[in-house]
Amino acid sequence: MGPELEFEKPIREIKDKIAELKRFMDEKDIDLSGEVGKLEERLVALEKETYGKLSPWERVQIAREFTRPTTLDYIPLLFKDFLECHGDRLFGDDAAVVAGIAKFHGRPVTIIGEQRGRDTKENIRRNFGMPHPEGYRKALRMMKQANKFHRPIITFIDTKGAFPGKAAEERGQSEAIARNLYEMSGLGVPVISVVIGEGASGGALAIGVGNQILMLENSWYSVISPEGAAALLWKDAGQAEKAAETMKITGLDLKKLGIIDKLIPEVLGGAHHDPKKQSELIDTALSAALTELDKMNSAELQQQRRLKYRKIGDFDTIENQTQD
Repeated sequence: MGPELEFEKPIREIKDKIAELKRFMDEKDIDLSGEVGKLEERLVALEKETYGKLSPWERVQIAREFTRPTTLDYIPLLFKDFLECHGDRLFGDDAAVVAGIAKFHGRPVTIIGEQRGRDTKENIRRNFGMPHPEGYRKALRMMKQANKFHRPIITFIDTKGAFPGKAAEERGQSEAIARNLYEMSGLGVPVISVVIGEGASGGALAIGVGNQILMLENSWYSVISPEGAAALLWKDAGQAEKAAETMKITGLDLKKLGIIDKLIPEVLGGAHHDPKKQSELIDTALSAALTELDKMNSAELQQQRRLKYRKIGDFDTIENQTQD
């Protein structure tokens, strides 16, 4: 785990006190189990209170925790026999996008996910999880292969956005994203997208046109980051906390708005506290989604996916519901 967030400091203080008392008991051979027990009870209550009423901005902070599980952390916990594929057959390989074939409960599936690094060296290699056009074209190549061989597609969204640099624009960043949106809408196989951390702008949507959109409890999904929205709206990126609240970017709000289909609960304190347990919760959600989508044929999957996104943009209906 990395350093605690500001709102977690009271929890860390109690944990440190418990550890200190236990060390004192071992060194002095004095029984302080009563005091330790009271502190542990207080810790449990404080954790439930703290993590049970997180603000949108606090959830954004958890989503950015550098020890939070990534696509490559979840793959061995959720799938078997993963074979990674590289390159877009047009320019090169983009390490910010991981793609390949694996088995999910014995069933062949195609996996595509955005991947950030754990340290400076890996972040540079993976461009901090911000894909170039070749990353999205690699993803599209794998999607078309999955469609040809009738394999379900599972995508993991975790990016601050598509890379906005000059080289990416020269190689057609906007076209690559638009092409993915177009092609994904017509796929004849089940597509399930899971937001596991940050999900910003077209960089997230380029692998997120799914029949079902699942989202971890402490992740966020939006057209722009809170800092970016604050800078545009109030000319002050320091008002990111206000923007996070205003934009309704966390799973609880997006589920109410009908933008995501299922909110996956997280282990207490966030997925980074117990990746194995978190993968079990994701496994359950993926299994349920696949079971439901397996009832549809190719034409029905295409129609369901298209209607899903048309409904999200039905502003008149949203306005009428608000007035009611």
